Amino acid sequence: MNLLDSSAWLEFFADGPRAGKFSAIASEPTAVLVPTVVLYEVFKVVLRERGETAAIQAIAALRQGKVVDVTEEIALVAARASLAHRLPMADSLILATAHLHGATLWTMDEHFKDLPRVRYFSRRP
Repeated sequence: MNLLDSSAWLEFFADGPRAGKFSAIASEPTAVLVPTVVLYEVFKVVLRERGETAAIQAIAALRQGKVVDVTEEIALVAARASLAHRLPMADSLILATAHLHGATLWTMDEHFKDLPRVRYFSRRP
């Protein structure tokens, strides 16, 4: 199981220089976890940068994966992860979702750089 965080999805949708790192995973939506916080972040950015139609299309693509709501267990694991790794709330919820589901987290977010079960790709070439 895999989890693409918001930075990975946004890179994929923008066909950015690192999009190829995520395309194989994004193309297999049944094996992708999508935390609700990722829905929020992707929708917000795409809405701001490309408009309503593009944002709705992006969310339709994400919803092909397994959408995971924030549960009590995820919230508590995320709080511990936030303190242990100095992560912002959204990042800690994403990390907790990945860990509790045994998923590999794919990201371009430097907050996750050296954490276990994380595939980090720098934004810099």
